Amino acid sequence: MSVVRVPVVRVLGVDPGLTRCGLGVVDGGRGREVDHVDVGVVRTPPDLDLAARLLRVADGVEEWLDRLRPDVVAIERVFAQHNVRTAMGTAQAGGVVALAAARRGIAVHFHTPSEVKAAVTGNGSADKAQVTTMITRILRLETAPKPADAADALALAVCHCWRAPMIERMARAEAAAQEQKRRYEARLAAERARTGTVRKASSR
Repeated sequence: MSVVRVPVVRVLGVDPGLTRCGLGVVDGGRGREVDHVDVGVVRTPPDLDLAARLLRVADGVEEWLDRLRPDVVAIERVFAQHNVRTAMGTAQAGGVVALAAARRGIAVHFHTPSEVKAAVTGNGSADKAQVTTMITRILRLETAPKPADAADALALAVCHCWRAPMIERMARAEAAAQEQKRRYEARLAAERARTGTVRKASSR
């Protein structure tokens, strides 16, 4: 009996930030089973100007993309925070990561913090300590990844692995709905054209 091999999907999770940009890579695609590949953090000094810090983030991320060759990049979706300046820096770092992936033809997906927490802990309001504990257990790590940005990056990668089938089904359903709408509008336009032609012929 032939053995069906399930393709492995490599996901780079990114917890964007200027001071610390967490990066975590896992291999998934086999149901709930995920394997740890690498984890780390790209750091930039606060005394550099914004452009220089973003360049360092880009350089660090590009090194990971070229070395580990992920199939997908999962980035945390940034929401407005009380500290607008921090939120803007985080969003800009996320944009740099998405651009680096897009230049290489790598798919990019965004997940909200609550989606990530719910995926790995079952609680969308879990704190960072709970996320770190669960991701250490899920990936069978000997020690907890530090700092928290690194653990969050791994959680993003695991979240995408587990949510990917649902995302794919939703994309197929949306594509099917759009195709059905297109066909309906085409039939309606054809019927209107036919009716208009008949009316013109009868009025002569």
